[in-house]
Amino acid sequence: MKFIVVGCGRQGSYLALTLVRAGHEVTVIDDDSVKLARLPATFKGRVIQGVVFDRDVLINAGVERVDGLAAVSDNDDANIVAALLARNVFHVPQVVARVFDPHQAEIYARLGLTTTSPVELGAAQFMQMLTHRQMEAEFTFGSGQVHLVRLDVPAHLVGHRVDELTVFGEFAVVSFTRQNRALLAVPGMILEAGDTLHVAVQAGAMDRLSALIGIR
Repeated sequence: MKFIVVGCGRQGSYLALTLVRAGHEVTVIDDDSVKLARLPATFKGRVIQGVVFDRDVLINAGVERVDGLAAVSDNDDANIVAALLARNVFHVPQVVARVFDPHQAEIYARLGLTTTSPVELGAAQFMQMLTHRQMEAEFTFGSGQVHLVRLDVPAHLVGHRVDELTVFGEFAVVSFTRQNRALLAVPGMILEAGDTLHVAVQAGAMDRLSALIGIR
């Protein structure tokens, strides 16, 4: 697949390298040559120095033929403009913009633009780790509304069914690992000692899940 990464700061350079290592074609745009120098000499993608939301720069980067664009520069406004151009003018199939201001991120998300706010995500993860120490958050969806947490089955739940840990609209077991083998959870499955569960849980239901499994 072909992608454009707008912005070559720490996150942009890391994202570009990760995509290339996964076998994708990547073009990185930034107006700062120092930031572009973050990429190693072995980087196999394209590098373009220019204004990240300039129409001609985007065309030169191949925006009309890419599968996705990630706008992750240090400037919220630049990210929004680049993302809107990619989505509304060039009809890029998948566009994501990083927006530091959580309020701006929410506004643009309501307008249909996919955004991510590291400030809000970080705060949600810190809160989860501080208040629910025994449940390890491995992934966060949206802007922190849903967590995927990892937890070991406590002794008092051994022999219970996996669907006893499901409350519709609040949390549900997605998968479990048993003897180093990961499987999707199915209703009626019996929990065994040593099982590790991955549970999708609404942020507001963390306390209820903690109470149900007996941990704090």
